[in-house]
Amino acid sequence: MNATDTHCPYCALQCGMRLHPVADAVPGAPPVEVGARPSFPVNEGALCGKGRTAAAVLARSARLTAPLIRPRRGGELVETSWERALDRVADGLRETAARHGPAANGVFGGGGLTNEKAYLLGKFARAVLRTPNIDYNGRFCMSAAATAHRAAFGLDRGLPFPLADIATTGCVILAGGNPAETMPPALRYFTRMRENGGRLIVVDPRRTRTADQADLHLRPVPGTDLALALGLLHIVIAEGLVDREFIDTRTTGFQQARAAAMAHWPERVEEITGVPVPQLRQAARAFAAAPAGMVLTARGSEQHSKGTDTVRAWINLCLATGKAGRPGSGYGCLTGQGNGQGGREHGQKADQLPGYRSLTDPRARARVAEVWGVDPRSLPGPGLSAYEMLDGAGTADGIRALLVMGSNPVVSAPRAAHITERLGALDFLAVSDVVLSETAALADVVLPCAQWAEETGTLTNLEGRVILREAALAPPEGVRTDLYILRELAARLGVRRGFSEEPAEVFEELGRASAGGPADYAGIDYDRIRAEQGVFWPCPDAAHPGTPRLFLDRFATPDGRARFAGVSHRPPAEPTDADYPLHLTTGRVTAQYQSGAQTRRVAELNTAAPGPFVELHPRLARQLEVEEGEVLAVVSRRGRAVAPARITPGIRSDTVFMPFHWAGPGRANSLTNPALDPQSKMPEFKVCAVRLEKTTEAVRP
Repeated sequence: MNATDTHCPYCALQCGMRLHPVADAVPGAPPVEVGARPSFPVNEGALCGKGRTAAAVLARSARLTAPLIRPRRGGELVETSWERALDRVADGLRETAARHGPAANGVFGGGGLTNEKAYLLGKFARAVLRTPNIDYNGRFCMSAAATAHRAAFGLDRGLPFPLADIATTGCVILAGGNPAETMPPALRYFTRMRENGGRLIVVDPRRTRTADQADLHLRPVPGTDLALALGLLHIVIAEGLVDREFIDTRTTGFQQARAAAMAHWPERVEEITGVPVPQLRQAARAFAAAPAGMVLTARGSEQHSKGTDTVRAWINLCLATGKAGRPGSGYGCLTGQGNGQGGREHGQKADQLPGYRSLTDPRARARVAEVWGVDPRSLPGPGLSAYEMLDGAGTADGIRALLVMGSNPVVSAPRAAHITERLGALDFLAVSDVVLSETAALADVVLPCAQWAEETGTLTNLEGRVILREAALAPPEGVRTDLYILRELAARLGVRRGFSEEPAEVFEELGRASAGGPADYAGIDYDRIRAEQGVFWPCPDAAHPGTPRLFLDRFATPDGRARFAGVSHRPPAEPTDADYPLHLTTGRVTAQYQSGAQTRRVAELNTAAPGPFVELHPRLARQLEVEEGEVLAVVSRRGRAVAPARITPGIRSDTVFMPFHWAGPGRANSLTNPALDPQSKMPEFKVCAVRLEKTTEAVRP
């Protein structure tokens, strides 16, 4: 077996890597090892610890290798045959529809699924199950930024420019992101920008490794980024730093945005955010003065019940200063999950059809129905968002059966203990996964699927670059691909055509279904991706060069102009009080990824990050008489989590931080608030009210 050029299975950088066969691999050990791939332009050969150790999850000892079935309610999962497992899943979905109607079946996907899987999963839900209720965990990741991007620019792509453009810009405001820990190979572009004379402004209540690199670090109270962005726009307007020509020729709605910003004068914003007025003025002036600039947001700014408005406010700042739709400038979102971008473009989101088409657009429905060979009238309308679907699971008006593919909501959903109860109340739960995740452990049927190095498929990274993750080896005996699973389930449910298990065939159909849509992949194929190190969408035909940079001539709105938004600050959904006096914010650590279902099975990563912790300021620690490493209970109105104290001056004294990668007593999402953004249905992960209590409870991951 020769070395295979492919991509990392984790974050949205989709770093290039080379897999080398291990000739004499020990039984149960990984059959390949990871090497550098310097020719891929995004990471230039660099890999973080997760990428370097990615092959460990390919070992048989780390994963599922046979289907599991629960013979009776309350019984244990036992190994079974594929025929019996697939029959049981099909029966569960068929019986649910017969008893309660098609909408009683739900499908929950993942932002790590390839484009081919996401596309076929959406087709399965709508053309086979005929249910409107399909959504995915990307709703918890990208939805606020995506909604704002579409409203302001007419099109959502995480970065409307290549990542390398960061190195050439003059000023970056990075709001709520920590790429030094979440996507370390990307930090090189920020470093190069500063070496070229640019300035980095980081907005974060914690002094992270990224904030350590900043020229200016703004530390707002969690949940106040919207006020901060409005305050910066106020200063830009009041000091005459706006780009009037750009506003007049390429935007609409400035007067409404101006009125909202002028109600957020610097002293008021300092009172709301805790950021001193001199720092506000320094940030606004630096950004406005730069010849080119970018605002980049991530989950810290977006995962709020006002996340869409917050992103719109940051976009307003870009538009007012003329830093959008020009080379080296723009607003962008640092997408988190490996295929967070592609995953929402091709049909596993509750309101969308392939090609990022709207499910309520008659022309879009007709186009996709034609490709699928079905009557447009048979396609259901929009369904429930991710949290709404999980929240109502097992109730009389909610879904009664659920197929989960590539997600672990028991750990990743807000108010996670409640969601665990709701999943347990379902009549039927099936999970397709690589490992026995906490969600899979609740299932009636578990289907062991192939993973990144064992199947070929495309993903779309945070730049909008469609890349090809190549198979390097065959999956173990007893493991099947998700495309095989969907084909077999469709056949058992009466649809025997249109569900290929060949990725290239599925991608070709995806291209036809997306043709003419906002995310047009029609001109992309596997050979072209290999030859060009990825192709940027939109790419409508084979002669088109792809689109690395969007909006340079016009925005994707009907009149070609970007839209300002008249948004105003409002407080978090759950303010602090005497019983819950502290803000909790959550996030990631370098050595773990998302719900930890894969990375917690890698010894090297567990050594680096063995379990959860509670980060608090020394002043707060003294007040509570807490020592480093002492066990604390973090208590919210929804539950409690237990973890050792980590005392650091790098966090606000009114705020505590927990990483969210672990299940069990240290599960941070037992605490988080499911209050939803009314526009994007994003839950408020990033701020809730808590208190700390000393405890003698045992701490275990």
